[in-house]
Amino acid sequence: MKVKSGTKEKIFNIAQTLFIERGYNNTSLRDITQRADVNLAAVNYHFGDKNSLVQAILDDYLVHLMPQVHGQLEQLNLRASYSVEDVLNTIKSPLLGLNKLHPNGMASFLLLIASGYSDVQGHLRWFIVNHYGKTLELFKLSMLTANPSIDEEPLFWRLHFALGAFVFATVSSKALNEIAASQFDRDSDLLNIIEQAIPYISAGLETDNKQDNCETQQKD
Repeated sequence: MKVKSGTKEKIFNIAQTLFIERGYNNTSLRDITQRADVNLAAVNYHFGDKNSLVQAILDDYLVHLMPQVHGQLEQLNLRASYSVEDVLNTIKSPLLGLNKLHPNGMASFLLLIASGYSDVQGHLRWFIVNHYGKTLELFKLSMLTANPSIDEEPLFWRLHFALGAFVFATVSSKALNEIAASQFDRDSDLLNIIEQAIPYISAGLETDNKQDNCETQQKD
C-alpha cells in the first residue's frame, strides 16, 4: 500500500507511532485524530474502521517483506538439504531491507507484530494468514524439512518464543551495542546483532535429541 501525501499520510504516520508507543488496545481513534488534528470522518474516509487502519499499517511492511522472503525460501528449497539456521537466514536480508522502506523500519515492523500478539488482535492474524498464507506455509514446511524430527505443535511454540527473542534483540540493539562496546571495546551494528541472534534462536528451534533419548530410556 502506497500512502499519498497529505491527510492520509498524516493519519498513517501518527497512528503507526501511537500503536508502537501504546499498543493497539490502548490507542483509540480519538487519540489518533487529536494527535493528527483531523476529524473522525477523515479516518473513516481514508482507512475505514480501526481494524482496517491497523491492517493497512502492517501491510505497508508486509507487501515488501513477504514476497522477498517467499523468493528466498523457494531458492533454499532447490537445495538437497539445509539447516534451521539456513531457514532463518532467509528472512535476514528482507527484514533489514525494511530500514530502507522507513527509518528504523525493521524495529517498527517487529514492534507492530509484537503488539498484535500482546493485544490479541485476532483480525490482524486473520489478515496476515489470508494475504500471506502461502509464504507462512512455505516457511513452516521449510522448518519441518530442516528438522524433520520435530512435530508441528512444539514447532509452533518454539517459533513464537523465537519471535520474542528476535524482537528483543532487534528493538534493543542500541542498548545491546552500548553494553557490548563497554565490555569488549567493539561496536556492533544491527546486522552483527542479528547474526549473533540467529544461531542462538536456531538452537532453540531444533529438537533436543538428548532429551528425546532420555525420555525413551525412561519408558524402557
